[in-house]
Amino acid sequence: MTSAELDDIQGLVARGYPDLRAASYIVLRVEDAAMARAWLSTLLPQVTPAPAHPTDFALNLAFTAGGLAAIGLQDNVVSQFSNQFTAGMTTPHRRRMFGDIGSSAPETWSWGGPNTPDPHLLLLLFGRDTTTVAERYAQLSASFGGVSELVRLDAFTDLDGKEHFGFADGISQPTIEGISGRQDTPPNTIRLGEFVLGYLNEYGQYTDRPLVDNAGGFNPLPSDVQGSGRADFGRNGTYLVFRQLAQDVRGFWRYLASVSDDPQHRTWLAAHMVGRWPSGAPVTLSPDVDNAQLATANDFTYQYSDAFGLSCPIGAHVRRSHPRDSLDPAPGTAGSVELDKRHRLLRRGREYGPPVPPDSLYSDPPANDPERGLFFICIGANIGRQFEFVQHSWVNNAKFDELYDEPDPLVGYHPPGANNFSIPQDPVRLRLRNLPQFVTTKGGAYFFLPSLRALQYLSAG
Repeated sequence: MTSAELDDIQGLVARGYPDLRAASYIVLRVEDAAMARAWLSTLLPQVTPAPAHPTDFALNLAFTAGGLAAIGLQDNVVSQFSNQFTAGMTTPHRRRMFGDIGSSAPETWSWGGPNTPDPHLLLLLFGRDTTTVAERYAQLSASFGGVSELVRLDAFTDLDGKEHFGFADGISQPTIEGISGRQDTPPNTIRLGEFVLGYLNEYGQYTDRPLVDNAGGFNPLPSDVQGSGRADFGRNGTYLVFRQLAQDVRGFWRYLASVSDDPQHRTWLAAHMVGRWPSGAPVTLSPDVDNAQLATANDFTYQYSDAFGLSCPIGAHVRRSHPRDSLDPAPGTAGSVELDKRHRLLRRGREYGPPVPPDSLYSDPPANDPERGLFFICIGANIGRQFEFVQHSWVNNAKFDELYDEPDPLVGYHPPGANNFSIPQDPVRLRLRNLPQFVTTKGGAYFFLPSLRALQYLSAG
């Protein structure tokens, strides 16, 4: 196993900064390439690398394909990035894949859509509290050079490990060889090349990445490990998917109230839609009641203990977004586990907006009720095989694993005729029909998180 060059990898890959409870995401646009490169050179010493364990503040930086071109990266290098990255998130077929239709259509987005300026850069700021983030943002924004701010997205909500629907989040994260620094089970230990370019992936291959000629000028980039003789702009970098997802929390719980008059039964229904209880306990290990002692349990499979979904429904959110050992070609075998390992996501998202007070979950929202939701962020070396595959083939697929008309009940796109959810039971299943849309897309873009040496290369022009 090749050792990870941690000093050259941005810190967000190694950790989600859980001790830095506040975050702001600043979307910028390049207006003057030379000035932007000069500004970037002053920013480089502040970029947090993977080995750091910051306790006060962290900063990372990512670019869209348009941003890399705008700041001066050669066209013949930008064109070597993946098609998903260069084409962007809002192409016609991706709208259909993601369910970005109707109220989620990119034309309605507050940023990243066709009716707003193209985003170029993303500054990711993390601080121990909101004051720290606000102060550092003020210092940084005062020094912006050659860039303009499109939108500032504040993630100042701290739900103590839960998301707005009320369930523990971020439990099932992959362990990355060479970075995570912890031991884990083999099914949850993923090769470095699945999340960082320039290393072997789960196929034992190197994911395609952009290379540049070594001839002439300043070039801090490493050499291509595959021996082309060129310098590797992509090595130690990775792709970052960012989507702003608004959550209809009242709509979720009011739908459940329309199904059941019993509050405990509503929680049971919600847990079986999610696949975990509010504490985080897996439904497949505790199907009847929440069990806080299992709140962080992650070492389990589906096929042998729950092949028919009698504990955790086949279509539950966590089961379809991470099927573990339950899919073809041979459920319950190493082949099924290998399939799952090739589609894992490293999640780094944060909640935004105020929580809904528990005593108003079932009431009408007040006038000017603020938006709340998730800044969904995931990291992977292959957007198509990881994020897009999971979204299209598992989350939004109404025929996932031999189902018929059932997309993800929580976050999936729920079109008429394919908006149901089944909870298998003996002798007769429980069938929830006509699920409304609980999540709406408000913005998004594909970014590239360069290595620190690639950032040097960009700043030098």
